[in-house]
Amino acid sequence: MLNKPAGLPVHAGRAGGPSVEDFFPLWRRGKAGPWAAHRLDQDTAGCLLIARRKSFLLAAQALLAGGGAEKRYWAAVRGVPAEAGGEIDLPLAKQSEGRRWRMVPSAGGAPARTLWRVLGAAGGDALIEFTPLTGRTHQLRAHAAWLGHPVLGDPVYGAGGGMMALLARRLALPLPEPVEATAPVPPHMAAFVEACLGTL
Repeated sequence: MLNKPAGLPVHAGRAGGPSVEDFFPLWRRGKAGPWAAHRLDQDTAGCLLIARRKSFLLAAQALLAGGGAEKRYWAAVRGVPAEAGGEIDLPLAKQSEGRRWRMVPSAGGAPARTLWRVLGAAGGDALIEFTPLTGRTHQLRAHAAWLGHPVLGDPVYGAGGGMMALLARRLALPLPEPVEATAPVPPHMAAFVEACLGTL
């Protein structure tokens, strides 16, 4: 498990620059791999599972795709929801405009379900824990915006400005040899999380 910093892409992009893949040769066992078992957006920090064996990759991906993995995210969002939590059941579809794209609510889109609960609030904004029950691209960011409380710093679904405050906080897979990790709060979210929870 890797604690990916915000701003570092998982895969190398056309524009170049560093990525998690740059480190793969250092972690290689044998002639193939390693592989990222799932994806995190470039601006999302936290738990990223790296597989060094193909058998582990396939087992992990099966759990992730089938909803058998426990995934929890923390996000600082704009404003404070009126409710303490709930479930979002909102299908999403990709909408493209030139070279830009985003995920939008669509009755014909892919099923997307997210549980959420407010962990605390400070300065008129809230800290929310999201538990995705499906794994759609940008699911949590799109669902947070649909709630009316976009992730702070999100340039696509919110107002942008500063680093995006989204953390892949916990990932656990009930494999024969269980895998689990909890990511520390990144520096750009630390003051807000401490204000909301009173501790890190």
